[in-house]
Amino acid sequence: MKLTSIWRALLLAGMGTTLLLVPGVHAQQTETDVLLTMPTSTENIAAGLAADAYANGVNAYVWGYPLVRMERIAREYTQVSASQAATSYRAPLNQLGWARELATPDAKDMPTANNDTLYLSAIVKLDEPYILHVPDTHDRYYVVDVFNMWQELEHYVGRRTTGTKAGDFALVPPGWQGTLPTGVTRLDVTTSKVWLWGRLRVKQGEDMAPVALLQKGFTLRPLSQMNNKQYTAPDQVLPALPEMGEDGLGFYRQLGAVLKDNGVPARDTSLFAQFGRFGLTEQGFDASQLVEPQRQGLLKALTDGPKVAVSALATSAVQRNGWAWASGLDHFGTDYPLRALVSGPYLGGQGEKEAMYPLRSTDAKGEQLSGDKAYVLHFKKAPPTNAFWSLTVYNAVDKMLVHNEIARYKLGSDTQGLKMAENGSFDLYLQREVPKGDKQANWLPTPAGPFYLLLRLYQPQESVLSGEYELPQVEVMTPQ
Repeated sequence: MKLTSIWRALLLAGMGTTLLLVPGVHAQQTETDVLLTMPTSTENIAAGLAADAYANGVNAYVWGYPLVRMERIAREYTQVSASQAATSYRAPLNQLGWARELATPDAKDMPTANNDTLYLSAIVKLDEPYILHVPDTHDRYYVVDVFNMWQELEHYVGRRTTGTKAGDFALVPPGWQGTLPTGVTRLDVTTSKVWLWGRLRVKQGEDMAPVALLQKGFTLRPLSQMNNKQYTAPDQVLPALPEMGEDGLGFYRQLGAVLKDNGVPARDTSLFAQFGRFGLTEQGFDASQLVEPQRQGLLKALTDGPKVAVSALATSAVQRNGWAWASGLDHFGTDYPLRALVSGPYLGGQGEKEAMYPLRSTDAKGEQLSGDKAYVLHFKKAPPTNAFWSLTVYNAVDKMLVHNEIARYKLGSDTQGLKMAENGSFDLYLQREVPKGDKQANWLPTPAGPFYLLLRLYQPQESVLSGEYELPQVEVMTPQ
């Protein structure tokens, strides 16, 4: 924003010049109109600039965080090291990366990772259409999500939507004109880079050799090299993002930079136009014209913006028996706080028809779940899904899986030896110490400090989607 030289001089000098606006005919109003009588003092202008920068800074953060996060992830996930863990799915640009083992507490690439599937990841720069080939998985659950760079899920390839037979899918960049080969399914995307984020189910104790062979059947090639089985992607790296710097405004600087490669969606142009008042435009972020009140407003916005995103659990999620149950993860629309939240600690979350993710961080009395207590969850019956379900514990602070002496990170459909009553009901026991007797079969270890639960329901049935299925309460119990 460019202030006139007069007002800039007044603000910097701290002068107390006041101009009074005369209400005129409006004086007959019976209600007080603050704006009509407010002096145009330097103090009020400075306070207004700070408030304006703060309000628009918060909106810019919540709106733009997913894009910045995805561009950071695009660079992080394409950095591959020789010592890469078997749980990692990183791969060079335009190549598929597969985890070879299920996630453990040592898998730090993804917060809130599941322990049910092997992950696939690929950052694809679409200089031309790219062909994703998927093999026949013989009804084994898999899904490959196609995210644009706003962390919006534009397409699903997998068991629920396209089946499990072999197939070819073309990722088509904006503006491409051409003809695809017969038998190739066209998937148009809205940004010039996409993130492929896949899951391939692995049952507990399963032989991994056939799974590894199946993974090799997934391929990614440019359209021009579709039939070249010897094709190897050339080494490419994405340009580095701007440094965060020492002024505290690095987020806006990075947002301005990545907007140059990712145009503002048409629905957001009016919102985005407001950000120009603090120097954020499609040409980047220019902090040189900011005065100190604006700078302070923007810094405060970066403190409160993440809180607005977290508040989406209250404004965008349904509470069902104490569980936060968000839907619409594949059609955010203008729910920018939810999109920001999902792109952060719940990056890669899917829409409710593919998977539901009820989240729980408190017990039946509304108190934070903590390792100094023991809990029981009573399921009247197993969650009705067309794929599988699992319950996982995560550290509240780092959003990671929990180290424990039996290396058990979830309970679910494939838990060997899970004890159930004849009527299909069962209890799950969550506590730090090993429970006594046959409760050990249904024991999920918890960490020492605060934690939260995630109940994953893959391909949930209608009774889950409608809310007819009753989620279990989390009751405090005496440790045994």
